[in-house]
Amino acid sequence: MKSTLGKIVERIFKYKKVFVILFMLLVVSVPMLNLSSYIMRILILGGIYMVLTLSLNLLTGFTGQVSLGHAAFYGIGAYTSALLSLKFGYSFLITATCGGIMAAIFGILLGSPTLKLQGSYLSIVTLGFCEIARIIELNWMSLTRGPLGLPGIPTPKIFGFTIEKDRGYYYLVVVLILITIFAIKNIINSRTGRAMIAIREDDIAAEAMGINIFKYKLLAFTISAFFAGLAGSFYAHYVTFIDPQSFTFDESIQILSMVILGGMGSIPGSIIGALVLVSIPEMLRSVQEYRMVIYGIVLVFMMLVRPQGLFGNVNFSKILKRLASNKDGKTEEVGKNA
Repeated sequence: MKSTLGKIVERIFKYKKVFVILFMLLVVSVPMLNLSSYIMRILILGGIYMVLTLSLNLLTGFTGQVSLGHAAFYGIGAYTSALLSLKFGYSFLITATCGGIMAAIFGILLGSPTLKLQGSYLSIVTLGFCEIARIIELNWMSLTRGPLGLPGIPTPKIFGFTIEKDRGYYYLVVVLILITIFAIKNIINSRTGRAMIAIREDDIAAEAMGINIFKYKLLAFTISAFFAGLAGSFYAHYVTFIDPQSFTFDESIQILSMVILGGMGSIPGSIIGALVLVSIPEMLRSVQEYRMVIYGIVLVFMMLVRPQGLFGNVNFSKILKRLASNKDGKTEEVGKNA
């Protein structure tokens, strides 16, 4: 007979949709808990970073291309959306779409000549692009106002409804996260996603099997940049003020740290990694002088204890199936690639 744990797991599989619905109801009910505006702000910023981390994970975690310039696409999306809104009065849906498309165009322009590079060479090029983008934003006074930034960015207006309160921003970022997860999950489960994963595992073997590695690398780079641009657009309309200091190389490193902490090639890992690294510095504000030291120690500890990240190399479906089929109730060892 199957163990009690096995029966519980079978119930989970049987009522999987019910659990998903309950989780979504929990997410939707968060603003109704009368949380402080400070906590709501952390949740909203965490949502922005979830989109950024998910998009970078498609490129770095699933395709194996390390980019240190993700903040550049984040900034391009933010400035594009802000300028279209301020100068032409376009609505949020139009400016956000244009912000994502503009970031994707720059992804193609950068990726076309550089994605034939590998390893540290690609990282250096993307790092340089991030600095070039920041310097242009800092010095193009007639367009970006340089260090003065762009104030007065209007709040989003969707189908006649103006979003002004934290509750509205929270629901909007949840929708953005769901769209990002849906898109990336469908890409990964498709033939395109399998080709990207094959490139990550061994690009020479993938090319020998007939996979056009440059095409799929460029596609991953473009899609990743597009969603980073969307996140930047939302950020611009949420804070209503942007300047070059929000899109520096340090921001790229922070996003990459979230990917590494959560787990390379893991969608749940991207979500948890973003939420943890956004909330930890805020939780440590009571020890203001030491919070960044503690933050650094936590990251180093994670790299030493679990370098693959919290959810790296973990396939939850296989683990649950293994538990469900285990008749004597003892969990069998799950290998690295479980």
